[in-house]
Amino acid sequence: MIQNPNWKHCLLAFAIAASSITGCVPVESTGTGGATTSGTGSVRFEDAVYAQDVRSVQFYSRSLNVGDVLAPPVVPIDQSSPLVLEFDRMTAPRSRAVVKFYHCNADWRPSQLQPLQYVQDYNEFYIMEVEPSAGTKVPYWHYRFQLPRVKISGNYLMEVTEEGGNLLLSRRFSIFEELVNVGLKPVATPGAGDRYVRQQLDFNIFYAQYPLVNPAQEIKVVMRQNHRWDNAKYFSRPTFIQDSQRRLEYQLFEPEQAFLGLNEFRAIDTRSERFSGFGVERRDVSANPDRVYAITGRSRAREAYSTQPDANGKFIFGSREYGNAPLNADYQQVTFSVQALEPAPGPVYIFGGLSDWQLQEPFRMTYDAEKQAYTGTVLLKQGYYNYYFAMKGANGQPDPWYFEGSHFATENVYDVLVYYRPPGSRADQIIGYSTIQFNPQK
Repeated sequence: MIQNPNWKHCLLAFAIAASSITGCVPVESTGTGGATTSGTGSVRFEDAVYAQDVRSVQFYSRSLNVGDVLAPPVVPIDQSSPLVLEFDRMTAPRSRAVVKFYHCNADWRPSQLQPLQYVQDYNEFYIMEVEPSAGTKVPYWHYRFQLPRVKISGNYLMEVTEEGGNLLLSRRFSIFEELVNVGLKPVATPGAGDRYVRQQLDFNIFYAQYPLVNPAQEIKVVMRQNHRWDNAKYFSRPTFIQDSQRRLEYQLFEPEQAFLGLNEFRAIDTRSERFSGFGVERRDVSANPDRVYAITGRSRAREAYSTQPDANGKFIFGSREYGNAPLNADYQQVTFSVQALEPAPGPVYIFGGLSDWQLQEPFRMTYDAEKQAYTGTVLLKQGYYNYYFAMKGANGQPDPWYFEGSHFATENVYDVLVYYRPPGSRADQIIGYSTIQFNPQK
């Protein structure tokens, strides 16, 4: 493997920076609303990265000392499977990273609770696990933080800043209680045309063991596809209330209440530096960083559905040669391309968990009229990635259907979160959670 000639210098810089991380400067207090001021920036109550040198954010649950990076940050109130945050920084840290939590309502606005009501200790935690990469062309520093337990259920936003207030990133997570039961049932959509492209689930909430007060008004439900918040469905009222059975029934009749099934995700495996993995056409290891070229894709909008295994839009990091993904996996310039006989009606992006399910400018693709193809290059850590090609629709939202098509037969994972505000409480809590696999593959 080619060693970075400035590696010793980088290690020295890291040592100097680490030795200067002293003192304790509290993060400024915050108010309420959709965005919160913290130091020199405003945190958005969504999954976001604010610093240009922050990359490769993973947020997952750990069970029996084994981290499942594909598991969503949703855990029960006992938090027996703690949540873990990992990310890289491409520049040497100047000060310690500080973590702070906000309790949020179902709409992801801050609740009226004070930190002492939902965290065990003072609401300021330092990330102490920081290590430099080892033997990589592109040096970086890897951060790891296991979240402390919180006191109550609900939505939470985790904010990470530098000591002094510069925002680094924010991530959402949810803590649930099992006070009610949720039954999910895949059904066919009512519309004949939607039947082949959309997926619908009806569900019931059973509250025999939990005394709900005015459930028709106080219960809020969120349904997600593949643990995404960007296209989640919100339900404020049940379709029917069965008082005798202590059951809330949700039957969905409108097409917009069902999800587009879309398609199985495209995939690329860059974990090997010696061999071309799945989805890789060629590699150039003489460059610094390495260059990887994905196999040129084609539109699947008019193709019949074809099953293939995927990770439902997520990603994992890895290095097949050196094994220790957090520190040994290198960064590479990965070029994606997709054929297009003519330009799409809107901008085209590489889209998925790798872009935080957002249309981000670094993931925007450029149309080449001569090659009749869109291309885009992104700096990515070695790993296995799922992705779509998505067009920006007229409403500003991602439209993967344009390139990927949509099918009822697609395998997807759905989950439901049930929110309730008990009488006298000032915050929405999560009293039920359920998940189901739609069209499980054998």
